[in-house]
Amino acid sequence: MRRLLRRAPLVGVVIPAWGVEDYLDDCVRSLLAQTHRRWEAVIVDDGATDRTGEVADDWARRDNRISVVHSVNGGLGAARNLGTSHVRGDYLAFLDSDDVLPPTAYADLVGALEESGSDFATGSIVRWEGDALVEPPWMRRLHRPLRGARVEDRPEILGDVFAWNKVWRRSAWDGAGLAWPEGVRYEDQPTTTRAFLGQRFDVLDEVVYRWRIREGSITQTRAASVRDLADRWETKRMSLAAVRAHGSAEVEEVFVDRVLAGDLWRYFLLVPGCTPEWWRLLRSGVLELWGQRSLVHSGLPPVHRLAGWLVEQDRRTEVASLMEWVATLEGPAPRVQDVQTGAWRLSVPHAVLDETTVAPEALALRDHEV
Repeated sequence: MRRLLRRAPLVGVVIPAWGVEDYLDDCVRSLLAQTHRRWEAVIVDDGATDRTGEVADDWARRDNRISVVHSVNGGLGAARNLGTSHVRGDYLAFLDSDDVLPPTAYADLVGALEESGSDFATGSIVRWEGDALVEPPWMRRLHRPLRGARVEDRPEILGDVFAWNKVWRRSAWDGAGLAWPEGVRYEDQPTTTRAFLGQRFDVLDEVVYRWRIREGSITQTRAASVRDLADRWETKRMSLAAVRAHGSAEVEEVFVDRVLAGDLWRYFLLVPGCTPEWWRLLRSGVLELWGQRSLVHSGLPPVHRLAGWLVEQDRRTEVASLMEWVATLEGPAPRVQDVQTGAWRLSVPHAVLDETTVAPEALALRDHEV
């Protein structure tokens, strides 16, 4: 009877908002529709120049669980940290103001934590692709259910870098001294990495978040800018430092090969037409983070492992040619089998790349890639 009468735990939700006058209503409505009803939210108007602040204030007048903090523009990390200082709760969640929650998101995450006693819980996501909601295959793979896990149980979970598909026990967040980096983009990864390394967590296969990737949002800032790439290297550097301090060789190897390298293909695609300054920064980051091991050992697709090796060798023209050629293909890059050894490798036209000048391991295919 005591358990039945106990009040549901309070979830404090931080919603940073900038330039989202067309999206904030849908975001808040999804919060109002949660089956876990006991929450309070703070919307942080991060110096928005459109009607975002007015929309937020209107919601605060309509529901006393919602408050608003108006601030000068400080970026996403600063807005999240400011909101965290203003919100109460047994649990803490972060919700981006252009996204929405499925109705049972917080019920699923909090329910798992109430049963397990873990520090935080993470669930899978879907994202809009046109009018359809699609669960990325890699998210489905990472979110096979676990309870009370440590990072050694599933090192690949470090690839779940998002702030907003998780709920933290507030005491665990504060006790670990967690906060979001400020003044830098891609701020999610260093903090989520620290959490996975130092805390117990639950992994849910339920979809708990609907992600909208829109033109002009922070996540869609042009990756071709030097500042964007510099920020990406800085947050990767911070995350790798945390992994190395953790002291597990197995976790570090998985992190470097499968997680840290995971998004590099996006940058390789930008090599055609990039500026000399951007190229130098791309190569310096690749050498700093993978120079001792080489991207040929990474979990990148074969063509992008080859591109990574070419970046390491400072062969910009050939990276550009390779990426332009790949863009013309309707399927995977051609493969060829060595008649003597039976080994398979990429087959790249001589006009694109002289394969005799490439290390065999940069062209090699793995068994599951044949």
